[in-house]
Amino acid sequence: MWVYEKKLQYPVTVREPDPRLAQLLMSQYGGPDGELAAALRYQTQRYTMPTNATKGLLTDIATEEMAHLEMIATLIYKLTKGADLDEVLGSVFAGTYVDHGKGLFYVDATGNPFTATYIQCKDDPIADLVEDMAAEQKARATYNHLIDLTDDPGVIDTLRFLREREIVHFQRFGEALDTLQQQYACRNQ
Repeated sequence: MWVYEKKLQYPVTVREPDPRLAQLLMSQYGGPDGELAAALRYQTQRYTMPTNATKGLLTDIATEEMAHLEMIATLIYKLTKGADLDEVLGSVFAGTYVDHGKGLFYVDATGNPFTATYIQCKDDPIADLVEDMAAEQKARATYNHLIDLTDDPGVIDTLRFLREREIVHFQRFGEALDTLQQQYACRNQ
C-alpha cells in the first residue's frame, strides 16, 4: 500500500537543543490533535466511506500524516539530542526524561499518554468528514501556538510547512463533504 521514501517530506533543522520546546511538540506527536491521532483516525474511517474517491482521500491524507509524525519526531529528537542534563532538569521535559530518557514516547505536552479515544469513527461519512475538518483546524491552531513559542528559524519553518498542510487537508475534506452531500441530496429527490 505504501512506498517509503527514506527522506523527510520537508527538511527539519534545529538551531540548538531546547528540551522545553521538545516537550511542547509532544502535543503534535501523541496528543489528541496530533499527527498520530489524525493518521489513525483517517486510516480507520476510510473503510466506511461510500466512494472510492473518499476512501482514497482518507488513505492519502492518513499516509501524509504519518510523514508529518516522522517530522515531529525528528524535531523532538534534534531538540533533545545535544541537551545536557542541566538543560533537561531545568525544563518541563524533565518528567518525560525520567520515564523515557531522550527516547520518544506517545504523550501530549503535559505527559498524558496517547489513547485510542482520540480516534473518532462513526460509520457516517458526513459526521466523519466534519470531525476530520475540525481535527485539521485544531491541529492548525496548535501549530500556530507552537510557532508563537519559539524563535528558532528552522523550527518555525518546519512548523509553518506543517500548518499549511493542515489547511490543505481541511480544504480537501471540505470538498469531499460537499460532494457527498450533493450525492445524498440527489438520491433523496
